[in-house]
Amino acid sequence: MIRFGVLGAGRIGQVHAKTIATVSGAHFAALAEPVDAVAKQVKAEFGCDLRSIDEIAASDDIDAVVICTPTDTHADLIEQFCRAGKAVFCEKPIDLNLARVRACLDVVTDVGGTLMLGFQRRFDPDFNALKDAIDAGQIGEVEMVTLTSRDPGAPPLDYIDRSGGIFRDMTIHDFDVARWLLPEEVDAVFATASVLTDPAIGDHGDFDSANVVMRTASGAQCTITNTRRAAYGYDQRIEVHGSKGSVSAQNTHKANVVIADANGYHQPPLLDFFMTRYTAAYANEIEAFVRAVTNKTPPPTTGLDGLRALAMAEAALLSVKEKREVAMSEILG
Repeated sequence: MIRFGVLGAGRIGQVHAKTIATVSGAHFAALAEPVDAVAKQVKAEFGCDLRSIDEIAASDDIDAVVICTPTDTHADLIEQFCRAGKAVFCEKPIDLNLARVRACLDVVTDVGGTLMLGFQRRFDPDFNALKDAIDAGQIGEVEMVTLTSRDPGAPPLDYIDRSGGIFRDMTIHDFDVARWLLPEEVDAVFATASVLTDPAIGDHGDFDSANVVMRTASGAQCTITNTRRAAYGYDQRIEVHGSKGSVSAQNTHKANVVIADANGYHQPPLLDFFMTRYTAAYANEIEAFVRAVTNKTPPPTTGLDGLRALAMAEAALLSVKEKREVAMSEILG
């Protein structure tokens, strides 16, 4: 049984708390949450202890932690808990600065720590079935990947101020999926971005609409389309085209039925956001983390995956700024 401490009980923290409480081999032992009312609510629901972050780090009855605190705290907390001998699951990104990420990963390596990054889309059942078809050779060699990721609405402006912007916060998931599906690492990135949904987002130095085109050394391509406004729900689709065919994963609706009548064909609406769309993926990734900690094996999504995805975000930002294609070697050195 892996005994968990959860750091932070915001939206994603509560998703992970519910998952840990239901996953076999996991026990939700303690929570660190500065908002007293939220902490008491989670304690009442799950029966966990309430402790400070330092108390959880020093606790002998904690084997692993899930870090769901603001991004600018991640790197310090990863280092603290790896040094304390705890396995660490951390929401992306590790930090908004590549040099700080590298320094953090050096600490993880030096102390022999276990670190898994929260890229839950790799654990979605439909996306896994798509990946299995590719790996089985059913579509031949992968040539083109198309990723559509559209949020139903923008986050609060104070969140945007701390998130690092659309590429580091939203598109970073698509960058990770692109790496997962493409036959080799991305070699070059071209991006364009605009403010189309809310001028206030631009006033806070961010974009709300973006497209990215990436290419590998052999010429395989990936296109990503993002927006912070999809009036019809949470739009999450993948299509992969190969030398022998294609495979796609379509949107998830509240019910998988289609009604046909005199007015045409109708489906229930899409699931509303990531908390409901990726419920199974969140459970699967925590199960994978529990297996890795239990069996003392490397986790399936690592700090290096986080570094590479953040580097792709940096390349996209530079591309938008300078209106040109950016080689990944410019970012990674």
